[in-house]
Amino acid sequence: MDAFRSHRGTLATLNRANVDTDQIIPKQFLKSIARTGFGPHLFHDWRYRADGSPNPEFPLNAERYRGASILVARNNFGCGSSREHAVWAVLQDGFRVVLAPWEERGGVRVPAFADIFRSNAGKNALLTVELSAPEIEEIFQLVDRFPGLEATVDLDHQRVTVHLPEEVSFHFEIEPAVKERLIHGLDDIGLTLKRDAAIAAFEARHDPQLARATTR
Repeated sequence: MDAFRSHRGTLATLNRANVDTDQIIPKQFLKSIARTGFGPHLFHDWRYRADGSPNPEFPLNAERYRGASILVARNNFGCGSSREHAVWAVLQDGFRVVLAPWEERGGVRVPAFADIFRSNAGKNALLTVELSAPEIEEIFQLVDRFPGLEATVDLDHQRVTVHLPEEVSFHFEIEPAVKERLIHGLDDIGLTLKRDAAIAAFEARHDPQLARATTR
């Protein structure tokens, strides 16, 4: 997969919490056995009217967000079923980063992203950034005030910088293993191939015929 170190792009906001994977990519578009062609169907049921025309009331259809590549959402993004297609759809529509907030409600931490969506994102070069609710709210307000606002997401330094005359920056945490995977562009196959020499040495020391005989 593509490596991710730093990305600068236009911010687009989606002011909805608990966006589930069926809303991200509805089930009728999961019939393809290819991993391409999902981008046009991102948020399909919100994005289009019944006649197939764009819904002007859906925020991401606004002209100001054309070409945006950093999506800002609310908490629990990507909940629901475990379909990896949801991550593919987000990426193929042009987004490289999704920002969302964690919140605490009644002593319970509500995550920015559902666990399976976050895991799938890390395996496909989509960076998920978790910030606090006040930080995300500040970004929402800045995007509303400044059309075409851009930000840089620097994975090396774990920082989101919003580009204003006086820049605003936010630090984020990320699991070291996920960070390494993204920086080096390693999907599951790539991680396995890093251990190619050790695998070959193991296979040279073990007789596969003997292994089959002992399982009978």
